[in-house]
Amino acid sequence: MKPLTSDINSILQGIYKSPTGPTVCAFFDLDGTIIAGFSAMQLSKQRLKSKDISLQEFLRTVNTAINAATGKADFEDLLLIGADAWKGRNHQDLMAMGEILFHKKIINLIYPEMRKIIKAHQQQGHTIVLSSSATCYQVEPVARFLGIENVLCNRFALNGEQLNGELCKPLIWGKGKAQAAQQFADCQQINLKDCYFYADGNEDEALMHLVGHPRPTNPGKNLARVARARGWPIQRFVSRNNNGALRSTAGVISVLPFAAVGVGLGLLKRDKRAILNYASPRWIDRMFKINGVKLNVIGKENLWAQRPAVFIFNHRNNYDAFMAAKLIEKDFTGVGKKELENHWLTGTIGKLADVAFIDRADSKGSVEALKPIEELARKGISICLAPEGNRVDTELVGDFKKGAFRMAMAAGIPIVPIVFRNAEMIAARDAAVMSPGTVDVAVLPPISIKNWTLKNLEQNISEVRQLYIDTLTDWPKN
Repeated sequence: MKPLTSDINSILQGIYKSPTGPTVCAFFDLDGTIIAGFSAMQLSKQRLKSKDISLQEFLRTVNTAINAATGKADFEDLLLIGADAWKGRNHQDLMAMGEILFHKKIINLIYPEMRKIIKAHQQQGHTIVLSSSATCYQVEPVARFLGIENVLCNRFALNGEQLNGELCKPLIWGKGKAQAAQQFADCQQINLKDCYFYADGNEDEALMHLVGHPRPTNPGKNLARVARARGWPIQRFVSRNNNGALRSTAGVISVLPFAAVGVGLGLLKRDKRAILNYASPRWIDRMFKINGVKLNVIGKENLWAQRPAVFIFNHRNNYDAFMAAKLIEKDFTGVGKKELENHWLTGTIGKLADVAFIDRADSKGSVEALKPIEELARKGISICLAPEGNRVDTELVGDFKKGAFRMAMAAGIPIVPIVFRNAEMIAARDAAVMSPGTVDVAVLPPISIKNWTLKNLEQNISEVRQLYIDTLTDWPKN
């Protein structure tokens, strides 16, 4: 019997050792496999919120779901409810609705581990298929985002561009999904024994038996039992499980005792920055411990080589600024978006740290707001910000804006790059909670700006950005 496998590195190594080329196919389920949870649930929530679902449809769906759980109905019955409810609706309008749902909700549910696995198969030149029992309105936006060209999913029949209330056959579910995969493989002259299948559902067992490399991913109880009996390697991912709300709340609340001591020190020293210097690193450290987040840091000595400095980091989620703050520890300020200024926590911290809250739509006002920051830097206060500006949902590096580098030049202080790798493992781009995990951090040596001028500024910024690309491509050794 093969051991349970969850280590993403060993999974990727196995893929990279596999034969290359399009005659190897990797089939991927969507719900519970590529994403945490169910896209249908997210769709229902959105429709309820927008009052796009009738009480009759809602009650029919609940009743059918209960009957399906007891064996009195099946998956086709659930799909027929949707087909009937959407009869007469425009197909393109529903595709647009699915795209909006993806960018609002689904994108944050994608397991980063599965993105790495899909990318590894793509790098091997394998044929990739997103095979899901969900509808095209849920599936196709995910496929486009992940660069998957082949999609097997359920679709509603059309009269022109309008849904006619019927389902397209065959149904992609259970044995139907296995048959559709077999037909696809035959058309592409692919041997299923050379193929992979990543899925979680008990209904996916049929296709698991057909492929040469079954990969039960976050499997249900029955599929896990079959996998153990047959020696199929099981992989489980928790990086997008939304059960961290309690941990997240506890982490935030843990600021209170540190803030209380910090206020006392601030009053004693008559220095508001003493509050932040005491409370911030201790609170962030406690918050990360509560949430099971660890930082694996290379180049710690570069954090203290030259102070003050402009510390820059690649922006991936709502928590990488906290990671940067934990590393810098004290005597620094930063730049934040205007919306954070009135938040009870970020606004309070920002005022203590003299953070410049800027409106990105007001470029002239933003420049003026940064001038007090430059003055603080001249007085020995470091600056911390993300030159990409916005969070970037990619393993690549976004374009760098000039603000951080102009401030370094104005204050005459060096730039210290902080490179985060795997930040997406603890939180998606817009996630409100953290998941347990380890983030790799490389702090690069300070970069002098003594010879920088407005004339060579863009070239120098491009070279700093390239440092991030090179570091992420070839991670430094300990």
